[in-house]
Amino acid sequence: MQGYTMLLAGAVGFVGSHFAMSHPLRAPMVKRLGEKGFQLVYVVVSLATFYLMVQGFKRAPMSDPFWPVGDGLWAVTTVIMLLASILFAGSLIGNPAMPVPDAKRAAMKTPGGVFRITRHPMMWSFALWGISHILIAPRIDSIILAGAIIVLALVGARLQDGKKFIQMGDAWLHWQANTSFVPFARGLAFPGWLALIGGTLLWLVASWAHIPLGVGAAGVFRWW
Repeated sequence: MQGYTMLLAGAVGFVGSHFAMSHPLRAPMVKRLGEKGFQLVYVVVSLATFYLMVQGFKRAPMSDPFWPVGDGLWAVTTVIMLLASILFAGSLIGNPAMPVPDAKRAAMKTPGGVFRITRHPMMWSFALWGISHILIAPRIDSIILAGAIIVLALVGARLQDGKKFIQMGDAWLHWQANTSFVPFARGLAFPGWLALIGGTLLWLVASWAHIPLGVGAAGVFRWW
């Protein structure tokens, strides 16, 4: 039980500290510590709680899976992870949600690439990662860790809409009006060649990396 306690404490701390420091506590902390001081505390707390969560995951006893995992489910999660990788790669290009100087101008543009799929491609890439890992590792420890990532990503994305409206006003309203929260809610869309190629390469590298990390073959490498 010690492992589960550590895992749960780390998960609650990781998610809770992100929400607290990104929203209600950000302004008073920046006022007291300055922007650089706030960023330092944010990083330290995030790393500490993430480390606690990972260590708890390692120490938690491996429970029996809640459902059988066969090749069919592996194939489904492989496709989900490919989509997640494409969304993540595309989110790094022209994303008005990122803290960049021209974010407001980017929000006034016509959405392209992965933003025609969802306005929160990075957050959904994390959520899809969590969903896929629960599907193929339906154990208590996996559900706690991956579930924390899913909650952080999707609740964080919704909270980000409100935060960006406060920061950008009409520019973010324009971006919201021309994008969707849920992927493909506006129909199928091509993510763009850069996202497709970059995401596919990331997916292949991440799938292969499971082998030297000792967690078993994943993705297409499972069938090679």
